[in-house]
Amino acid sequence: MGATEHAPGVRRPVTAPLSGGGLRTPVMWGVLWGVLQAASPFALFWLDTATVYALGLPLIAAVYIGFAVADGRPHVLAVETVVMSVFVVVAAAAVTGTVWLIVAGLAGHGLKDVWQHRTQFVAGTRWWPPFCAAVDFVAALLIAILIATGFIFPS
Repeated sequence: MGATEHAPGVRRPVTAPLSGGGLRTPVMWGVLWGVLQAASPFALFWLDTATVYALGLPLIAAVYIGFAVADGRPHVLAVETVVMSVFVVVAAAAVTGTVWLIVAGLAGHGLKDVWQHRTQFVAGTRWWPPFCAAVDFVAALLIAILIATGFIFPS
């Protein structure tokens, strides 16, 4: 196994992304959490549905800040901070704008997870991107269905 330089004098092992059968467990847990994410307004019933979904989007994106800190490379932390900031803006816009921004934000974050899994831009995230992508895509799909059917946010 090779190593890569993360900070002056610090070497950390490089881990390959999961593939094949190694994806099954994180993806299955991600599907479960995606369903829970879509149902989260029921648990926080005193808040507006758009607010609940908007709170979840940057929370999901912020996890990569922790991974970036653990990674130790300043440019990774800077990039992940900017990415999370974009999701904060999208979530804030969704509170007063259209909730479809939450669907777009979740789908966009799922795509970011797929990219992360393929590139391992942030070191040490081996199982997280497949898990998080499943959460994001399942939640986006379920929320889109709820919006389209008028179950939430009736027109």
